[in-house]
Amino acid sequence: MILILGGTTEGRTAAKTLEEAGQPFYYSTRGDEQEVTLHHGIRLQGGMDAAALADFCRQHDIRLLVDAAHPFAAQLHQNVAEAAARLSLPVVRFERLYPPREACPVEWVDSYPEAMEQIRQSHPSSFLALTGVQSIEKLAPLWQDADFPCYFRILDRDSSRRLADRQRFPRERLLYYHEGEDERQLLEQLRPDIILLKESGLSGGFKEKIDAAASLGIRVLALRRPPLPASFITVTGEHGLRRKVEQLLPDFYAQHTGLTTGTCATAASVAATWEALHDGDERRPDEFPVVLPDGEILSVAARTNGRTVSADGRTVCASASVVKDAGDDPDITDGLTIEARVVLHLSDQPCAPDTLPVDIDGGTGVGRVTLPGLDAAVGQAAINATPRRMIATGIRHLLSTLPQQSLHPTRAEVILSVPQGEEIARRTFNPRLGILGGISIIGTSGIVKPFSTEAFIHSIAKSMDVARATGSPRVVINSGAKSERFVRAYYPDLPPQAFVHYGNFIGETLKLADSLRVRRVTLGVMIGKAVKLAEGHLDTHSRQVTMNRDFIASLVREAGCDDNLCARIGSLTLARELWTLLPQALLPSFAHVVLTHCYRHCAPLLPHGELTLLLISEEGNIYTRQ
Repeated sequence: MILILGGTTEGRTAAKTLEEAGQPFYYSTRGDEQEVTLHHGIRLQGGMDAAALADFCRQHDIRLLVDAAHPFAAQLHQNVAEAAARLSLPVVRFERLYPPREACPVEWVDSYPEAMEQIRQSHPSSFLALTGVQSIEKLAPLWQDADFPCYFRILDRDSSRRLADRQRFPRERLLYYHEGEDERQLLEQLRPDIILLKESGLSGGFKEKIDAAASLGIRVLALRRPPLPASFITVTGEHGLRRKVEQLLPDFYAQHTGLTTGTCATAASVAATWEALHDGDERRPDEFPVVLPDGEILSVAARTNGRTVSADGRTVCASASVVKDAGDDPDITDGLTIEARVVLHLSDQPCAPDTLPVDIDGGTGVGRVTLPGLDAAVGQAAINATPRRMIATGIRHLLSTLPQQSLHPTRAEVILSVPQGEEIARRTFNPRLGILGGISIIGTSGIVKPFSTEAFIHSIAKSMDVARATGSPRVVINSGAKSERFVRAYYPDLPPQAFVHYGNFIGETLKLADSLRVRRVTLGVMIGKAVKLAEGHLDTHSRQVTMNRDFIASLVREAGCDDNLCARIGSLTLARELWTLLPQALLPSFAHVVLTHCYRHCAPLLPHGELTLLLISEEGNIYTRQ
């Protein structure tokens, strides 16, 4: 069993991640005010000290603790560490992402007494604390004797008001937080001379608060977050959490996730960059940080292979490699070695890491594009746009975390290679797509979820159960990370659990929705899967069905296009080229034709529900049919 210590946004995400396994787990919060949807999880309420926590773990066969509590819950973190040490249990810390301290226009303090001293010395006309209701007691020596008004913003709930009343804080100086409100609006209204914040991370709105204050010229003090116990294993998002659970408790998930070739290439590039900037005296890490497209930082194992330095010391070269881990996905690239060679050009003139130019190309075993319509231009290496961004972001992120040196990187060159790539590529669709000489470096989310039919459909069923349990008025099914980003924006008021990935199993997912009597289902589909679905293929994986250009030409003709345009369909490489091939004026008609054919095949699978179809363009434009 797993026990999550939650009560935060991270706790809610951790619960959602564990729900995917369909296994029981415990979710503990101090109070009962957080709303969290649990289907397999068991809710616990009330605090536990270290002894009580150890007893609970012993009695309920807890094998893993997930600390997803607030970063300032120092006593809870200590209790978790002590209980885990007594029982030799691993602890995964679900940590927030934080902006670099040196980039924040704030004055850092380490304690409330230090903050109070700074505030007194500034003699403000008014002061605002955005540190929560618990800080009213900690700041009592300030507000009880101050000759200026002190305000506190707290959550708009009875328990918070009771805590404030217990400290005899005047209610007329309480302000209330409401989700989604503009931070600048409050500051403009109150106009305090100084505010106090906690280093609460990106999910705690820290950046929005300091940006609003900076725009109004308001002085900001910020409490540094307390350090975490050294024994904690840190992750910063759902993917890292799941992979650590898969590693520590291999039987919890029926199938394990893997890494895309893009993530592996990024990890190798980051590791090579690290190697280039270290002379061998410092111990090499076993894992290196990869910034996923959603901002999560994932640690990936990589092996460095040494470095060389030019005679003048202004060019340094290093290489590193990562072995592709596809998890339980039947991926032909599983086990391949992906290598990165990085050349850094150095100068005594500093270059901001976030503006560092990063040139990326492919070497041995990375394919070359010979036909138009792909992510990369003809003649370029088959390295898709998302991995290119990940590599550049990963190198820049690493540089921002390293201490300043006498010479600074001013440009990075990255060459990716896959020693067995050319041989493996012959067994893929790359030759048919005009990608010659090797595999493609791809990936949208950075993570590979297992797509074996039985296990994946089982995971869809579990996700559908959870979506229904939320009471959401609608379940939205979509293929993956890219389409979900667009449909979430289309349905901003639905809970996160209402969005279910179907992968390629559209037909099975609709049948599951009907068997569960889901009343309203939205199917979001992008053009590549849509043209297959329109032809009646309810499993759209390329192993099952390939793009039928003749059928697409018939759709285009039905939409009113002339024979000349229809003839050009024969040169299509990918279906998404249709968005630029067809005249803008004909796109609504074409979308209507595609959706009508899709609806004809899908609607019979949901006889007891209402089906809405969304056709999503590459830019996120949405066409509807219901």
